[in-house]
Amino acid sequence: MTVARRTTASRLFFPLAAAYALLVLPASVLPMLGIAPALPGLASPAAHAHEMLFGFALLVVAGHQLGPAPASRLALLLVLWAAARIWFLLLPGSLAAASANVLFALALGLHLVPRLFTSAKKLRNFALPLVLAAIAASAAAADLAPAATERIVLTVALMAFSLLMLFMGGRLIAPAAAGQLHRQGANLGARVQPRIEGAIIVALLAAIVCSAMPAPAAIGNIAAIALAAGGVLALVRLARWRLWEMRGRPDLACIGVGYAWVALGLVAWGGARLAGSHAIALLHAITIGGLGTLTFNVMALGAARVARADPAASAVPAWGTAFIGLSCVARIAADFAIEARLALLALAAACWSAAFALLLARFAILARAR
Repeated sequence: MTVARRTTASRLFFPLAAAYALLVLPASVLPMLGIAPALPGLASPAAHAHEMLFGFALLVVAGHQLGPAPASRLALLLVLWAAARIWFLLLPGSLAAASANVLFALALGLHLVPRLFTSAKKLRNFALPLVLAAIAASAAAADLAPAATERIVLTVALMAFSLLMLFMGGRLIAPAAAGQLHRQGANLGARVQPRIEGAIIVALLAAIVCSAMPAPAAIGNIAAIALAAGGVLALVRLARWRLWEMRGRPDLACIGVGYAWVALGLVAWGGARLAGSHAIALLHAITIGGLGTLTFNVMALGAARVARADPAASAVPAWGTAFIGLSCVARIAADFAIEARLALLALAAACWSAAFALLLARFAILARAR
């Protein structure tokens, strides 16, 4: 009997995701500066959000969650992903683009969700397959739903990604922080913090449910309050990990920075939704600051582990985290300093791309060292 050859998904998906991240943000910004023509698939803010979430972030999720898998399965997913990107960028709204996007989302969901549901033992752990199912459904709905519901779908997707980042970020930080403090002769009593984690899950699930359909303003306000509450709880949880006490672990600190961006972004986004002002600007704390920083560092950590390298020995995570942080600040400031808007957008795109160029260089160095 022939055994199917297995490949670690991150080795294929992470470099491709980093390269796409490097290119897709400038491809959105350069047309605004009059430097390059706009690709049809990036001609609107919604289309830009579509590619950042379902083109870039979903591929990182695939690389992180699939683990070792048959090469044929990974090849199929990559073909669907690549076809979806090409058709969406060149012919958005076409049947080919919609079909490829939907097939990629459904194929990924079918590979991940049933296995995670089966392996979940505690109630809180069902949050992972639930949120992955919500993300896959959002990715499919983004290309099937009427244009009038596009904003609802993208909002739900961003909330689902936020929950995923806080859930997985906590599962990365807690054991690493406990282990590092133990090596330093100290003890970390607050590890996973199940009650706070459970409250975060409930808060963000409530926000997702309230945002999943057109509703009166009062329901929208409940969603905003739930977002802010989830962010505050995440900040409390982060503070209890005492990351400032870690010595010689810049990689762990960088993951903590990404977690903080998500938490602060949820508070800011929820507050802006309640105030009815600057919500689009402030949600970039989640999409650029949180999603960018966490995906960057998860990919850097994953590549180091595959290469059996010390993740704390490289300066790339710190530099990448700094570049992404500057990109986030510049993007948010662009909506407040109108006279400098284009310059700030250019700075945001340049810093974002510099970070992912560093990551690609890191991948190449680790690949040569294997």
